[in-house]
Parts: sequence; C-alpha cells; structure tokens
Amino acid sequence: MIIIKLGAIILITVVIFAAFLMPPPLGAMAGGDASRLFYFHVPMAQVSFLSFMVAAVYAIVYLRTRRPTHDMVAAASAELGMTFSIVAMITGALWAKQAWGAYWNWDPRQLFLFALVLFYGAFFALRQATVNVDTRRRLSAVYLIFGGAISPFLFFVLPRLYRSLHEDANQVVMAAGSKPTMSAPVAVIFVTATAGFLLLYVWLLKLGVAAARIQDESSQGAGEP
Repeated sequence: MIIIKLGAIILITVVIFAAFLMPPPLGAMAGGDASRLFYFHVPMAQVSFLSFMVAAVYAIVYLRTRRPTHDMVAAASAELGMTFSIVAMITGALWAKQAWGAYWNWDPRQLFLFALVLFYGAFFALRQATVNVDTRRRLSAVYLIFGGAISPFLFFVLPRLYRSLHEDANQVVMAAGSKPTMSAPVAVIFVTATAGFLLLYVWLLKLGVAAARIQDESSQGAGEP
C-alpha cells in the first residue's frame, strides 16, 4: 500500500510540473496553453471507464459468491468512476472554453459522459434508498452490470457516430489509421499521468473498501435490517 501511495504522489507531482514547464502538447486549434489539460482530462476519463468496468466485474462476482466484500469493491469502484468522470467533465469544460469558445458545446463526448454521471448518480440514490441490505446488494449488482454493458457504447461507440469537435484535437494526437502522432516528450508525460491516476484509483479504492467495511460493521452492531 505504501508503494501505491508514493507512486501515485510522485507520478502525479511529476506530471503537474511537466505539464506547465513543457510546451503545450497540442496546437492552437486545440486550445493552445489550455491543451495542457490533456495530461489530466484524458487519463481521468480513461480511469473512470476502467472504474466502471471493475465495478461491473465485481458485481458479477458478488452475484456468484454473495460475499459482502465484492459488493463493497463494486460500489467503491463505481463511486470513484463517477468522481473521475466529474473531474474529467470539469477539466474538459475548462479546455473547451479556450478551444471552442464555450464551456458546454453539446459535443457528443461531453453529452454522453454527462449521461454516465447521471446514470451512476441515480445508482447511488437507489442504493441509499434501499433499506434491506441483501436487496440493496442484489439491486446494486444488477445495476452495475448494466452500467458496465452500456459504458463502452457511451465512451467509444456512440460518440463516433456523430460529428465531434474532439476530432480536431484527435488529429493532433492520432493520425489517420489510428497511428500515434504524439511527440516522445508528450507521450512520456501522458503515460506517466495515466499510470499516476491509475495508482491513485487503486489507493482510493482500498480506502473506500476499508471505509465500507467499518460502516458495515457499525450497521450490523446497530441491528440494521
């Protein structure tokens, strides 16, 4: 655990300094200096997608094993996925203001990411409203499995069916045929950022599961139905 903590802190700190000391990674058509947010916006969006997939996997495992720990991991991962998605939306809006002239442009990627945030926000509302523990865990598992099924479509498939403002920025990062065009320094910082936020996710996931265990034990002590 200490290695994960130190790794996350060191890598993210390096990325913060590198993002502002190095030249902007993308050109004027992608926001100029604001494109430095690329090192935060994209990795956090990637980690949020991973979080939703992990939540779905542990939801399936819970339905097979009925072990409370698997439910805790699934819920904690979904919570982190929603949190990373919200931060990705905020950084994306700040970047969009400079690149496209407005914080919100009804771009497909913006819209579908917002839809995912609403979807998982409803999940936590449902989870809080369900009093019986066993019912709550079963409903949560089914909901998260459904979320894991629709997330790839909202992240990758549906946005590609519509003209997106992201395509201009994508051309700077990925050439035709999906061949990377990032310079070596940009690629190094980007990979470092992705690794750093991935370690941060693992760290926060462990904390979330530990907190859920404490809450579960206190609820059982209080005689929760």
